[in-house]
Amino acid sequence: MMSAFFLPLLRSLLVPVLSCVCLSVNAAPGHALTVYGEAPKYPANFQHFDFVNPDAPKGGSLSRTSMEIGQFTYLSPYIDQGTGVAQVDQWVNAPLAFRSLDEPYTVYALVAQKIERDPDGLWVRFYLNPKARFADDTPITAQDVAFTYDTLMTKGSLSYRMLYGEVKDRVIEGPLQIRFDFKNNQNRTLALDLASMHVLPEHWWKTRDFAAGGGYEPPLGSGPYAVSQVDPGRSVSFERNKNWWAKDLPVSKGLYNFDRLKVMFYSDIDVAREMLKAGAFDYNREFSATGFSIGYASPVLSDGRLQKGVFAKEKPSAAQGFTFNLQNPFFQDRRVREALSLLWDFEWTNKQMMRNFYVRAQSYFPKSEMSATALPDARELEILEPLRGQIPDEVFTQVYQAPKTDGSGYIRDKQLQALALLKEAGWTPKNNLLVNARGEPLRFTFLDSPSGFDRMVLPWKRTLAQIGITMDIRKVDSAQYINRTNARDYDMMVGQFPRNGQPIVSPGRELYDMFGSRSATQAGASNNMVLRNPAVDKLIDGVVQANSREEMVHYTRALDRVLLWNYYMIPHYYSVGTPTVYLNRFGQPAKEAKFDEGLDTWWEISKTPLTNAAYGQASAQPEGH
Repeated sequence: MMSAFFLPLLRSLLVPVLSCVCLSVNAAPGHALTVYGEAPKYPANFQHFDFVNPDAPKGGSLSRTSMEIGQFTYLSPYIDQGTGVAQVDQWVNAPLAFRSLDEPYTVYALVAQKIERDPDGLWVRFYLNPKARFADDTPITAQDVAFTYDTLMTKGSLSYRMLYGEVKDRVIEGPLQIRFDFKNNQNRTLALDLASMHVLPEHWWKTRDFAAGGGYEPPLGSGPYAVSQVDPGRSVSFERNKNWWAKDLPVSKGLYNFDRLKVMFYSDIDVAREMLKAGAFDYNREFSATGFSIGYASPVLSDGRLQKGVFAKEKPSAAQGFTFNLQNPFFQDRRVREALSLLWDFEWTNKQMMRNFYVRAQSYFPKSEMSATALPDARELEILEPLRGQIPDEVFTQVYQAPKTDGSGYIRDKQLQALALLKEAGWTPKNNLLVNARGEPLRFTFLDSPSGFDRMVLPWKRTLAQIGITMDIRKVDSAQYINRTNARDYDMMVGQFPRNGQPIVSPGRELYDMFGSRSATQAGASNNMVLRNPAVDKLIDGVVQANSREEMVHYTRALDRVLLWNYYMIPHYYSVGTPTVYLNRFGQPAKEAKFDEGLDTWWEISKTPLTNAAYGQASAQPEGH
């Protein structure tokens, strides 16, 4: 008893900055969890979220393209090998708590009726809803939650072991009660990460091969939908469970309105666009500025039957860029990385290929308060000062700005700057090539995916060749790409942080997966830079251990500066929101979800796409509130 009493006190003495990490958290079981124990936006007696229409009619259908290019290899989205179907997690398996779409990181009880967090931050307890059922009417129990956690940690993606790595034990306290004990109280998001876990049925999965993805067999779930049909590799259909146990809960009101959903996988983006114009499906998340701008020109777009929109304009963006594999000896010299970053002409690329649709990224946390867009303030300097000598000096005195050109395509000034840096790094011209002291040419390979960045890379290749640098482009199929990425078998590639492309609005332990030394060579990790930097590890520790959002922001900005000034990545760009193209037959809530496109809040107005004039008449009925 004495050791348990003194442990939090001892920890606060040893780590003063963390002494209040969880003191504001209310120990009483509640309907929601927030990161720092602040009050959630929605009180315990809330009736529905603001971003839904609670009176949205049920029925109809919606079909969409997948976020991935190519075929899926199994249905499960929980393992690293191959390609799964992300919507299985979203629609088929209900989570312990639902993550709100208009708050940075707040979860509301779903499978868990109540949630309790230790005031000292050393455990979280879930009280399961006795009404919670799997689709076969089997009750969801604490044993199912324990099984899910154990399975994800032993057979699931590496990301789960990174995410839940500081869980010490899970304790089943009763049929409907489970507690997760933590190794320490320094991971402020761990309780919410566990609450976001989608519960799997032990009685179903114990006879299937989870580690192999479970094949194409429709899995048993507990969510609003069930898989109704599988066309292997090509499409997955879902059907709404009209008797879903949670359909009348405030956390579900106005969501999941379609009776039928379908996700279609295409290997060719151009084919997908043509199919959408022909009405073969309803909704496409567009990733190409050119495609979004001119790829849908047609009579159906002109009369309104096809609509283009940009949603979630306030949603932060995921970082993306050309990433250096730091295992390549050439790239271990910061000056080489800086030189190469000078030579990619974003302004010309944006004008010529992307119709000036994009904004140049200047951060690993674009469109967020975590971006280091000004000089470090006093608190950031306190954080950075102990790392002086281990991090670039520019971190303390300059704001990172990506190289900027006039968009003409003539960047001789940048080439001269790059040559000067490369000369400092020991690269000299010989026979129209840059070589080092050993006579090795500066040559590397860019690994390209089926989705294709070759249009952007080829002009860069020419620019590099003009000063004696050879870049080879190797384009491989989806399976090879995944395997080579997991094996870190490339010199350069396009990296996303995190790997799933979802932006981070409240960074925490996932940063270890993206930039931490332990994830450098782990298959499935987002750390495709193969980054091992103790200074970066220390800053991630600070982000994870922060005791307030303000402190987290300070540490994240400090981390952002260190990553940027080390030139680990050549930043790409981001859109002002999510470009989307869809058939004009759906209703949308009056208020958009701040941090999501909100597709699960839509409903059907017409079975066929309507012209703008006809849509105005069909949607004239006022929404419920």
